[in-house]
Amino acid sequence: MIHTIHSLRVRYVETDSMKYIYYGNYATYLEVARVELFRSLGISYSEIEDRGIWLPVLDFQIKYIKPGIYDEVLEIHTFIKEIPGAKIKFEYEIYNEKGEKISIASTTLFFLEAEKNKVIKCPKFLLELIEENWE
Repeated sequence: MIHTIHSLRVRYVETDSMKYIYYGNYATYLEVARVELFRSLGISYSEIEDRGIWLPVLDFQIKYIKPGIYDEVLEIHTFIKEIPGAKIKFEYEIYNEKGEKISIASTTLFFLEAEKNKVIKCPKFLLELIEENWE
């Protein structure tokens, strides 16, 4: 399993009139956490793309437990719990400053060879990084 934690502060622009995080912004938060997970493995998302690999989102699921509030610092825990094949699944838990879980989510992405627009298995260079960091 791979597990990373990324913190971010909720900005005013990301909230609704109640100062709760607007529900659509969670997808952006998860993308930020996913990109930071790759960075923690030693590769940037742009480097993956530079190698001709795209990672389109196939599935996105979220459960809202409590609202996230303007100016709170959130902790986003991101997990990879299965070695990827043609798809890679990320699971997330988001916590507020009090340590309360405010949402759980998952995204499934697939590996696409950009030049041929063809679905492929996880590229060797990325699979090796995942396996090296597996706990």
